[in-house]
Amino acid sequence: MRAIVFDREHELSLTEVPTPTAGPKDVIIKVAAVGICGTDTHVFDGEFEGTVYPLIPGHEATGVVTEVGSDVHDLNIGDQVAINPSTTCGECEYCLTGRSNLCRAWNGLGVVASDGASAEFVSVPRANVFVLRPDTDIHLAALIEPLACAIRGYDILPRKMGEHYLIYGAGTMGLLMAQLAPRAGAASVTIVDLNKDRLQAARDVGVQHPLTRADDAERTNWDVVIDCTGVIAAIEDALPRVKAGGTFQHFGVAPAEAHAKYSPFRVYRDEINIVGTMAVLNSFGRAVEMFEAGAINAAAMISHTFTLEDYAAALDKFRAGTGRKLQIRPNDTESRELLAL
Repeated sequence: MRAIVFDREHELSLTEVPTPTAGPKDVIIKVAAVGICGTDTHVFDGEFEGTVYPLIPGHEATGVVTEVGSDVHDLNIGDQVAINPSTTCGECEYCLTGRSNLCRAWNGLGVVASDGASAEFVSVPRANVFVLRPDTDIHLAALIEPLACAIRGYDILPRKMGEHYLIYGAGTMGLLMAQLAPRAGAASVTIVDLNKDRLQAARDVGVQHPLTRADDAERTNWDVVIDCTGVIAAIEDALPRVKAGGTFQHFGVAPAEAHAKYSPFRVYRDEINIVGTMAVLNSFGRAVEMFEAGAINAAAMISHTFTLEDYAAALDKFRAGTGRKLQIRPNDTESRELLAL
């Protein structure tokens, strides 16, 4: 089969690799769609902790079941499915105490040491496969994985009724966090991004206050401030805007060695709560249900699709901040623009 391979840092190729076969508890999936996200760029640049090369990238994926292992009895050939890319050891302190997303051996398909879905087919453990309804749009449903991450983010936020939210970054994760905020009780949602096209995407999915600078907002501080960029300058601009007693969340993935400056006295004096959020934890099934219930405007978020041949161009487009959500569709023969921007 054909697959994109990150051969080493900053190098990729479209390569013929063996088509996977199913082990006893595995499922082979013909990939329908796989999203490109900031984590992919960190993996490609060698900035993600623990990545082992060569590696097939791609962790936001959906597809159709084509083969099941001998111990898999609850899936059918032809089922539409979404893939949870997180795997863990199941034996460490964190796994055994219900915090498996903190497992020191955490492995994301297409992120650390197991091949992902930027290929015609992918092998996935049965435990990581979630069946979709037959009428679910299998391509839009590739947003379920980032939605599951967003739900995990909200699991560890205060979620008090009537609070005001400020979100940095109107990329995929920022748009998802912004769409979920009213469901978590937000009285208002402000989103900040330098990219005016992304701010238009925020308007299209219903965000109340899309701005290029937080200084232009009517408010000066917020109950909850969420960084979805991983950009140090954004983080340093964002944290001082948290109201006393409020919460700052690191959601965006910064390079592993990056450092940000902030005032420890301010955190102490104002009792600022600073929280991180890592991948998914018991949230993937909920993401499937919320997606199929129409909790997000998925159609307004995906702007372009690319073939495997155009993967490098898609990565460049993502880095340039052009378009909205970009997808690879490994079994398609033509790249497409879905939204006129």
